[in-house]
Order: sequence, then structure tokens, then C-alpha cells
Amino acid sequence: MSVSAIHKPDHPEGSTPTQPAAGDDLVALGPDVPYVTIVLPCYNEQDHVVRELERITAAMDASGYAYEILAIDDKSTDNTLAVLRDAAPRFPRMRIMPFRRNGGSGTARRIGTQEARGKIVVWTDADMTYPNERIPEFVRYLDDNLDVDQVVGARLTEEGTHKWARVPAKWLIRMIAQRLSGMKIPDLNSGLRAFRREVSLPYLRLLPPGFSCVTTITMSFLSNQHPVDYIPIDYAKRAGTSKFHPFRDARRYILQVLRMVMYFDPLKVLMPIALWIMGLGFVKLIVDLVRYDFHVATSTLLAILVGFQIAVLALIGDLVARSRSNT
Repeated sequence: MSVSAIHKPDHPEGSTPTQPAAGDDLVALGPDVPYVTIVLPCYNEQDHVVRELERITAAMDASGYAYEILAIDDKSTDNTLAVLRDAAPRFPRMRIMPFRRNGGSGTARRIGTQEARGKIVVWTDADMTYPNERIPEFVRYLDDNLDVDQVVGARLTEEGTHKWARVPAKWLIRMIAQRLSGMKIPDLNSGLRAFRREVSLPYLRLLPPGFSCVTTITMSFLSNQHPVDYIPIDYAKRAGTSKFHPFRDARRYILQVLRMVMYFDPLKVLMPIALWIMGLGFVKLIVDLVRYDFHVATSTLLAILVGFQIAVLALIGDLVARSRSNT
């Protein structure tokens, strides 16, 4: 399928596009306002970031879409920023945004989306893992399916390091996410996705600074009735050194599970747990009354009390979630 026309800028004929703020480290984009913004977080990617840029620009140039690449250097400790600046003349549609301190991939994606000039925002990585030559396919999917607000690349394999920690953690988060959303989610943590910028803006404040930002943006869309579709993709071994830390990031995954439960639908997840615990407590209460001559064990009272506390917590969380959604 081919793109029938290049998307034109939204500004009136004869006017000039909005200029970047003074002091921005960027390359001019020319007269056309981009339709697509590709947010590319870069942290210690000096050895392969140029190859990634070449792959993305070749695909986008051939697609006919007006685009920009927002390369965000997340305070790299190697020469990534210098490499980007040296390569800038080769990539006239690239903007470079250097961070003064390391903020994490979630921070880079959030700020990149806020600063994007395109109506469609693409998130991907600069480590050669994702098939970035297929980015135009993701944009075209949104153009062809106007009822879809986000399309995610569903990886067919897991090629990351520390699989023993990644696989079970991602499986747990995905199961909880499917429970919360009531939908099957082939890949919750994929870093390659395209979405409509206007739809994403209310949810950017929810993004955590780390890897779990991709989980959060998916759940934000699904929980607020914004359709999300999936395209199967291959996933390659990353170039360079992985930033995944098995213990630190496993802790972050657990915190992300708790955040997802309490933020998106606490009643759906916590209330069944509360009812089960209270139900077991009341069953044991009857057994105690029959077997021990109306003597009630401490464990029985504790089970009922814990179940009741979880139920109250679920109700309070649901009240907060509903009041927040109405503001």
C-alpha cells in the first residue's frame, strides 16, 4: 500500500511555521510543518545512532510523509551528543534536544511528545532492536483506520538481556493490564508505537521516568476508551549495552503494577481480593463457633479485618479515580 499524497502543513499559504525557541540545539526543518514526529531517546548510543538515523530517514523519505526526528540525548556519558551534532548536516529533518541531566526514557518520551510538531507521534529506540524501517507502515495504519488512536508493534520474541527477570515481570504486568482493560494485549511493553498526539496530551503527566512509560501510555488509552491495535514485528538483539538492571527495574515493574491497579481501576482488582479474604474469614468464623464452643480464633478476626480494609481501600481508590476523570 502506498501513500497517495504528502501531508501538507496546517499553516496558511505564504506564512512561516512556528520557529523553535531561542537557544534550541536543532537543525531547521524547512518550510513544511511535519505530519509525523519520531521521538528518539538516545542514551550512550554513539556506536550505532547514525545507522539508526539512516534507517529511519530512508524509510520516511520513501514514504512521502512530511516528518521530523526529535533526537533527545538523555545526558549520555559517551560521545552520543557529539555524534548527533556531527551528523546533523546529513539529516536536515532532525532536531537535537540535549538534556542537562539524565531523566530516563519516560521523561525523554514525555517531553519529546510535548515538543512534537507532528499530528502523529512515533516512539522508538535507537539501539537497533526495533524494525524502524516499518515506521511508515504504523503511520499509514492510523491514516487508514481513523477509529484507532494508537498502534503498537507486538514483538514476536523476547531478545533482551536478563530474560529470567524480564519475562515473568512483563507477563505479570500484562496479565494485570488485561484484567484492568478487559482486552487481550499481545505486547504491553513494546517501545515501537505510533499514536495521535492530540489524544495523548492529557495522559503525558502520568508517564513515569523509566521504561514503564510505554505500559502507562497503553493503559491510559485503553482505560479511557481510545482504541489500540497491534502489528506483529520482529525484535532484534540490541546494539551496545543494555540499560536494564534486573533488580532495580524489577522493583520498578512491581511499583508499576501497584500504580496501574490504583490509578486505572482499583475496584476491579482489589474488591475480588477483599471479598475472597472476608469470605474465607466468615467461613472460618462459622467453623470456629461450631468446633470451639463459640470461641473465635485471632486469625479469623484478622482475616475479616484485612478483607474489610482492602474493600474500603478499593472503594476510596475508585472514588478518587472517578472524581479525577471528571475534572
